[in-house]
Amino acid sequence: MTVDKTSIEKPHNFIQQIIEKDLAEGRVAKVVTRFPPEPNGYLHIGHAKAICVNFGLAQAYGGVCNLRFDDTNPEAESEDYVNAIIEDVRWLGFEWDGEIRYASDYFAQLYTWAQYLIGEGKAYICELTPQQTREYRGTLTEAGKNSPFRERPAEESLALLEQMRDGEIAEGKMTLRAKVDMASPNINLRDPVLYRVKRIAHHRVGDGWNIYPSYDFAHGQEDAIEGVSHSICTLEFADHRPLYDWFTANLPVPSTPHQYEFGRLNLSYTVTSKRKLKQLVDEKQVEAWDDPRMPTLSGLRRRGVSAQAVREFCESLAVAKTDGVVDMAQLDHFIRHDLNDNAPRAMCVLHPLKVTVSNWPEGEVETLTASCHPNRDDLGSRELSFTRTLYIDRNDFSEDSSLSRKKFKRLVLGEWVRLRGGYVLKAEEVIRDGSGEISEILASIVPNTVGENPPEGIKPRGVIHWVSAEQSIDCEVRLYDRLFSDANPDSGDKNFLDAINPDSLEVLKGCKAEASLATAQIEQAYQFEREGYFCLDKDSEDGKFIFNRTISLRDNWQSKV
Repeated sequence: MTVDKTSIEKPHNFIQQIIEKDLAEGRVAKVVTRFPPEPNGYLHIGHAKAICVNFGLAQAYGGVCNLRFDDTNPEAESEDYVNAIIEDVRWLGFEWDGEIRYASDYFAQLYTWAQYLIGEGKAYICELTPQQTREYRGTLTEAGKNSPFRERPAEESLALLEQMRDGEIAEGKMTLRAKVDMASPNINLRDPVLYRVKRIAHHRVGDGWNIYPSYDFAHGQEDAIEGVSHSICTLEFADHRPLYDWFTANLPVPSTPHQYEFGRLNLSYTVTSKRKLKQLVDEKQVEAWDDPRMPTLSGLRRRGVSAQAVREFCESLAVAKTDGVVDMAQLDHFIRHDLNDNAPRAMCVLHPLKVTVSNWPEGEVETLTASCHPNRDDLGSRELSFTRTLYIDRNDFSEDSSLSRKKFKRLVLGEWVRLRGGYVLKAEEVIRDGSGEISEILASIVPNTVGENPPEGIKPRGVIHWVSAEQSIDCEVRLYDRLFSDANPDSGDKNFLDAINPDSLEVLKGCKAEASLATAQIEQAYQFEREGYFCLDKDSEDGKFIFNRTISLRDNWQSKV
């Protein structure tokens, strides 16, 4: 057994301690984990932690991790979700062992084991209605009571189960239930349902089945079939573990897996319930599952977040036996750190204001060279065209010469500013349109100041970004912010929809970007100097450029709230 020590240098969490003890004592010969999503929605940031834990542990201890879809509920599942999940796992940089696995691969075996339980007197066909089943189950403080069908003869239950499978029984008419303990303090053990009638085609097996196994019945047996050594899940499944163990103990399974639970990832200013995320999509609160405001992995990817940033964030989180809430700022930190190190630089003017350089010849173009990253020579350089007409950001100009240099380090009428990677420029006059708004600035450059200090007596207030008016690209910029303005949007009895941030998206049209961005690739991240980090959106096509803001240069959220 080979152990990747570089991946377990940090203090060991409780699951690592269990694995190392199991390996040392010979309880397991090889670590086998699995990531078992239900294909009823897209993966979100919480799933990323589970993926990193399962695949990471397998890698660290020389084992393997399976990707298995728990596709036991055709009502909510689809091939689109399957494909999206596959893409997300690969995007994060993980590869599963062998072929992709599905619960539906095991439907025949699960059915055989259901028949086995009936034959052993440990399961029965129940005809209580859903409402009656709830009433018979009891409460957290009161024991349940036995179904009147609990002692149905095995032969009769076997025959009815076959009728259920053959489509001869209507939905809601019958269920197959395990005979466990209706007085158990754990409600999950009060004769749980193993099979329900569902006359719905399955996205993989079509109309081959009219009954589908419950998650609780299928999950542990799937692990046993695959030889999973450590079935790792989140804390909400802790109360299901006794049932998991009951099934593996009472069925002739080929191996005996063990379930371990750790705290799930809860992120502030976020909801990670797939039901609620689907509601946002269905009610058009967001564009789709991959809307850049969504906490889905596809949404993060579309926003320009890298897989490396997500993995490093997940690796920073504790794997513990308690739930907790992680501040969104912690994820933002890893996103900024990654982009600062790896995103090429470029210039884009979000609120263009025309500048005419009066002492620059009409039609003359000078090609300036700028590095793509101040600390990354390997990212090369880019060319900037300096022309008579430029664009600067409207917010970078003021007519008020009384503004102190400390408070306004930009262009002021009658003073100088340094153009990023270019000349020192002086604003000399403003031109207004019919409504009195400034439509143009007349300016002059100080010669021989590209990369050089200006003559004595000329003191630029600061440095601003710019683009050539003649040689730039038109683009749309989408300024994304947090989807929710409440740190805990779905806590207690809150309606999470009430917490939607009305300013989570601002669309700016008519922006101007440097010409080098004409070759930008979808999801390629850039730092737009002085503005933030952005990436080209998938909607960009046929010469239309749309850039999504990944994140601002620094955290200014607290100042907003």
